[in-house]
Order: sequence, then C-alpha cells, then structure tokens
Amino acid sequence: MKIRLGYACLSTTLQITSSSPYPLSKFKVDTDAYHKWKDIVCSNLNHLEEILKYNIKNNIHVFRLSSNLIPLATIENFPFHYTKDFDSLYQKIHKIIVENKLRISFHPDQYAILNSTKKEVLISTKRILEYHYKLLDILNIEDKLILLHIGSSTFGKENSMARFANQFYTLDKEMQKSIAIENDDKVFNVLDTLFLSKKLNIPMVLDYHHHICNGGFSVFPYIEDIFKTWKEKTPKIHFSSPKSKLKKEFRSHHDYIDSDTFIFFIEQIKHLPYDIDIMIEAKAKDEALFRLIRELKYKTNYQFIDETTFIAT
Repeated sequence: MKIRLGYACLSTTLQITSSSPYPLSKFKVDTDAYHKWKDIVCSNLNHLEEILKYNIKNNIHVFRLSSNLIPLATIENFPFHYTKDFDSLYQKIHKIIVENKLRISFHPDQYAILNSTKKEVLISTKRILEYHYKLLDILNIEDKLILLHIGSSTFGKENSMARFANQFYTLDKEMQKSIAIENDDKVFNVLDTLFLSKKLNIPMVLDYHHHICNGGFSVFPYIEDIFKTWKEKTPKIHFSSPKSKLKKEFRSHHDYIDSDTFIFFIEQIKHLPYDIDIMIEAKAKDEALFRLIRELKYKTNYQFIDETTFIAT
C-alpha cells in the first residue's frame, strides 16, 4: 500500500495564510471597499501560490485549499467579480497544481448544511457549494472534490439522510460529481455515512478520529467497502488525534499526531489492495506532518519514496 500524507490550508513553517478575512461589518459597496477587498484577495492568492511552491519543494502532494480564499464571496448578491478579476493569479496557481499533479480539495465549514430544514440555510448552503465549485473550475481542477458532513439530525437520522439525498439531487449534475461525504464526531457514524455514500454513488472519506468519538465498534471490517466508494480514484482518509483525554476536549484536534495510534491504524489496513491519501488534521499543520514522518522512520520499517510518501507492507 502506497500512502501519501498531506495537510490543510496553511503552513505553520511559512507563517503565512491564504485565508485573511474582510469583516462583513466593515464591508460597503463602494470603490474604496472594492480596492480593500481586492488587496486581500490578491494577498490570499499570492500566499496560496507560495504555500503550493513550498509543498512542491517538500514533496507534499495532497493539500486542502482554505474556504476563505475569497472573502465574502458566499454572501447574498455579492457585487464583486471574483471569477474574473484575478485571472493571472488563478492561471499561475493552476499551472503549479497541474504541472506538479497536486491533489487539491475543499471542505466547507459547518455552515454548509445540505439537509437543513430551514429554507434560508439551504439557499446559503447552495451558494457556498457553488462558490467552491466555481473556484475549482476557475483553477481547472479536473478531479474536483468538495467534502461535506451529512449535517443536521433534525427529525432523526433516517429523515435527515433522506433530506440530504433529496437536496443532493437538486444540485447541478457536474457539482454532484464533486461531492464526497464524511462521518462526523457526534451523529452520523461510519455505517450511516457508508450507507448514504452507496445510495448516492459518491465517495466516502473516513475520518478515523471522528469514528473514535462516534463509533463504539471496530471500523476495520468496513474499510474496504469505504475504499470501494472511490471506484477508480485514490481513497482519502482524515487522521487527527484528540486534544486530550478529557471528555470536553476529546473531539478537538491536537497540535500533533499520536504516532502509535497512526501506526496501529496503518497496520490494520496495509494488506488492502489500494493506495491511499491521508489528510493530517492537526493544528501544527505541516510541522505536525513532518514530526509524524520522523517518528514513522524511527518506529517502523516503512519504505519512504519521498518526504511524504511511503510504502507500508
């Protein structure tokens, strides 16, 4: 099994971010506001370019883009044209991604609730999905991936999953092809998510930490079925460690990854005939990724192909 490790959104090593905000409270539709907004977007896109170059230098092939790349783009009747105003920056980023075969994705925040019972939330969610899809399209990402949680549990799991399916089918066909779903840490467990994944014929991302929080059963008998939902694509997994063993902090992410737990997980799945990508969800970002790699090299005999890719046999 070949495994590639990646991280999300920003580099703690570079200490730059591609998600600088423009507070809605300060936003006005005038020339001055446009220039302030444009400066922030240019800064975010330039920083993203730098992060991607850093990733390439360090052979990091898997990366999640920040949803806040374009501030305010998901508000209703947004007046500025983020799809047109930054073509040269988009083209540079596209070139970096395509020439280096980077795997890029988005994971909208908790405000994207496709199964909400509230009309205004559904309208907002579809704006959020449209924004993410447009950005992937602008960047000419062929293998588009937008990851969602199933969302609200109002009126019970069965009704909630049915609402998700109903709203999913109202999306544009091309957008449907970009959607994947992930088990969460409170309500929709691995079995719920796998069921819905198969029903909608879309991929499932296994989040191992979420399963530990919201499982109560071994996930390993279901791993191959989860991987099969990706068909010809490389399956993705999310991996994080709890902030502490205290109940109130257990669901939160630690700065780093517990390497013993990670190795245990890999040892249970390495016999499967798949290559996989693992997104490291740790607050220390790329520093956590490289600390984990140092520990893997010390504790295992995994064969490293490059800085972030290894063979587990």
